[in-house]
Amino acid sequence: MSDSSRDTAEGAGWGAAEHGAYRALMPARTEQLSWLSPKTLWAARNGVLASLFGDPTGRTRARWVAQREAAGAPADKVVRRDDPDHFSFLVIGDTGEGDDPQYAVVPGLLKEGRDTRFAVLASDVIYPVGSADDYATKFFRPYRDYPAPVYAIPGNHDWYEDLGGFMRVFCDDAPPLPPEPAPRPLTGAWLRTRLWHRPRPDDGRHLDEARAMRSAPAQQAVQPGPYWAIDAGPVRIVGIDTGLLGTLDAEQGAWLREVSRGPRPKILVTGSPLYVDGEHHPCAIEGGGTVDDIVRDPAHRYVAAIGGDIHNYQRYPVDVDGRTVQYVVAGGGGAFMHATHTIPRVSVAGVTEDDFRCYPLRGDSLAFYSGLYGRRLRLRRFFTLTEAEATSVIAERLGIRPARAPGPTARVTRRTRLIAGLLGTGRRPDRRKRFRLPVRKIYTQLFSPGSATYDPPFFKCFLRLDVAPDAVRLRCYAATGNRAQEVDPPVEDEVTIPLV
Repeated sequence: MSDSSRDTAEGAGWGAAEHGAYRALMPARTEQLSWLSPKTLWAARNGVLASLFGDPTGRTRARWVAQREAAGAPADKVVRRDDPDHFSFLVIGDTGEGDDPQYAVVPGLLKEGRDTRFAVLASDVIYPVGSADDYATKFFRPYRDYPAPVYAIPGNHDWYEDLGGFMRVFCDDAPPLPPEPAPRPLTGAWLRTRLWHRPRPDDGRHLDEARAMRSAPAQQAVQPGPYWAIDAGPVRIVGIDTGLLGTLDAEQGAWLREVSRGPRPKILVTGSPLYVDGEHHPCAIEGGGTVDDIVRDPAHRYVAAIGGDIHNYQRYPVDVDGRTVQYVVAGGGGAFMHATHTIPRVSVAGVTEDDFRCYPLRGDSLAFYSGLYGRRLRLRRFFTLTEAEATSVIAERLGIRPARAPGPTARVTRRTRLIAGLLGTGRRPDRRKRFRLPVRKIYTQLFSPGSATYDPPFFKCFLRLDVAPDAVRLRCYAATGNRAQEVDPPVEDEVTIPLV
């Protein structure tokens, strides 16, 4: 097995490494998406409109579900497969930017996923707004050689065109919804409707051509709607749709409570992770209760909750009344990297730094972003930290042992401390109150969303879950964009989850 980022800097993708062959999989021309572009931000405006004038996605989702049931989809929304008691599947989160970071994941995914029974895409299948015509280069082409079915749950970006493209691709070419009656003039709903982003009238005109890239019978999957459950071997995998604002409508909440009953071990897949960046986000359900209430109920037998939306890997083993539930963030499948160096020292729900895992390591994240902004600000010599310097200053600020030894030459200086502070590096819990400037919030909301890059290391990842009657082995594989990690994808984290 090749070195991981926890073993060596080369295992993390640093150094004069040979670039991978992933670019041979890409189209001749690709869109380089910028989240600082006014055009992109305007196209993705529906999330802001929903938060200001009311979120219509619950009602729209109910209409999609009713349409699917009228077309013959099972009312319980359960996909019943014939997988054996021992099988494997993949989870890939936040994939669809269609550029170098997404395609860099594909070679390792095909290698480690060649014998898996299916894959699940967890959140944000297509950026920026879920258009049907973007599926050609952002779904069908990158995964054309994956031999098994692919199921998906939508993320907020898939909802920016009211889920039309997603439903056409994953739900038996569902036809468009008929228009709703216009709201009363001069109300919030009326203003929202007037400003709402909608797909072009001819969107999806190339979809049939794109489907030819994944046309083998063994690749086909039809799911009952935007949320579903899959009975596979000894487990039930439950996928929920958290819409534009990261919540569940009452109808889906009632379904989740019903489908969670019974003794079968369960794994939740959600677009909104329940533990992330050292914080608990239980995910509210309209009418009362939370998703995490359902996960924590011992009668429901959830053993893991895997969420997308945040573009990195994190794992929190939380003790719930004497049993451990693995809460995982797995959004590193292709979009730009969300920083991990902004995560403060972890102390949440009994989980400490000794239990917590993340990828990329915080030091690699800080080195990545210091180099990125050193180039952008044309201050490379001053701003760029080596991976060893970044690892050392992270250890000092958080008061933790480095996950990888930084080497004897990595001194913590005033410059490294300044750069770490400017880039929002986390701190120990006992020092957060003294840190008055909202640097971390400004950094994560303003700088990070524009941080696409097109040269390795990318610090992408995907999950493989090996299921047996008594346990699930979860492994996080890294994809850096370098050849070494394509040939032998390193395991960045591994945990065995008991089912009995």
